[in-house]
Amino acid sequence: MNEQPKTTLTTESHDQGVPEAYAAFMREGWGERELHLPRHPVADWSARRRQALADAFPGERLVVPAGQFKVRANDTDYRFRADTAHVHLTGNQTSDAVLVVEDGESVLYARPRSSRQTDEFFRDRRYGELWAGRRPSLKEISDSLGFEVRHLEELEARLGTSAKTRVLRDVDPYVDQAVPGDGARDHDFARVLSEMRLVKDAWELEQLQEACDITALGFSDSVREWDNVLEHGERWLEGTFFRRARTMGNDLGYDSIVAGGSHATTLHWTENSGPVTPGQLLLLDMGVEGNNLYTADVTRTLPVDGTFTTLQRDLYTLVLTAQQAGIDTIRPGADFQAPHDAAMHVIAHGLEDLGLLPVSAEEALAPDSKVYTRWTLHSTSHMLGLDVHDCAAAAPERYKNGELAAGMVLTVEPGLYFQEDDLLVPEELRGIGIRIEDDIAVTDDGWTNLSASLPREPDALEAWMADLRG
Repeated sequence: MNEQPKTTLTTESHDQGVPEAYAAFMREGWGERELHLPRHPVADWSARRRQALADAFPGERLVVPAGQFKVRANDTDYRFRADTAHVHLTGNQTSDAVLVVEDGESVLYARPRSSRQTDEFFRDRRYGELWAGRRPSLKEISDSLGFEVRHLEELEARLGTSAKTRVLRDVDPYVDQAVPGDGARDHDFARVLSEMRLVKDAWELEQLQEACDITALGFSDSVREWDNVLEHGERWLEGTFFRRARTMGNDLGYDSIVAGGSHATTLHWTENSGPVTPGQLLLLDMGVEGNNLYTADVTRTLPVDGTFTTLQRDLYTLVLTAQQAGIDTIRPGADFQAPHDAAMHVIAHGLEDLGLLPVSAEEALAPDSKVYTRWTLHSTSHMLGLDVHDCAAAAPERYKNGELAAGMVLTVEPGLYFQEDDLLVPEELRGIGIRIEDDIAVTDDGWTNLSASLPREPDALEAWMADLRG
């Protein structure tokens, strides 16, 4: 069984030895101070979420871990990011914590600040205060999150008692091994946790709007750096956007896609190692993850020269028309698939007009054909929230095959992708990729575009670029 991360120090072979005299000296002479953490603005919202979860599984113990550090290379870890469901239910972002909901009561088992009575605070590379910074105390966590917090050392005894238990699996190896798995019941638990996030509350919508606003600033930063982008290529732009994400948010919501020229025909081009070449298009798919971990997901395709060629503008306008057709279908009660169907109707007819389809557009749109997809490849929408592809474990009838409801947030992102070695398209189209993506909140009477501050219309895009470049 994996041990809880409390019994051994995280040290390395090249660390200096610690004589007892040094260790004893390090344990004395330290002042005490409390961190004054304000009550987290999500505390009341998360309390209601935990109650709803308890109501869904009466008489059961529900276990939702935050997760542990993951090794990146040897003695270095990836930056810790708490599990989505755990954050949704608690607001906690400290590692190793585990939420237990039982009999309508919630307890967070957490790893607090290092004790000055042990070597951990000055020797442990992962948890030591002098190595990794001070973690909050149990009281400080409790005061901030608004519910009971106990020491992680007490979790083993809690999980060892007899109770009907469901666990969010594959998050914390200790918890997975401490509680015998029940595949069907745990799978159902993950489904409910995902479905709880389908409809966002008012606080979540504010977080997503903030993430979109910061993302717009990152796009603007990138265009202001255009001379450097032209000189240094895709990675200069990637780094520019990352600086904004880390300055005003927590991180990137996902690896940025900075795709110049034919790289834009690779849907998840994250290598970002190519040049940015005049005369071509540059596809930017980027999103900031805010400090409370809600993420934006926005794509713009820009003319490197600042103005579209006639061909580029025509293709861009086709994608933009498809996107708007998809957005216009969004309202409570509409099928989740409606934006995709509407956008693909426009795309298929546009491909027919270009003379590319081997059949008519209507034949290509038939479920037993879909040959137009050769040049679109992906779905038009996905849910957005704490995860860039949120609610992934939700049942199909609640998500992919379900209906939209007020408070849901989804992307609308049609694209056209003409591979550079595709012999079925004219040579002048090969290597062109265009995607336009916005984050759309479903309202009581329709929709609102959370990322509307970034221009989409070709004339507006050109004017925006010209203004930022000076």
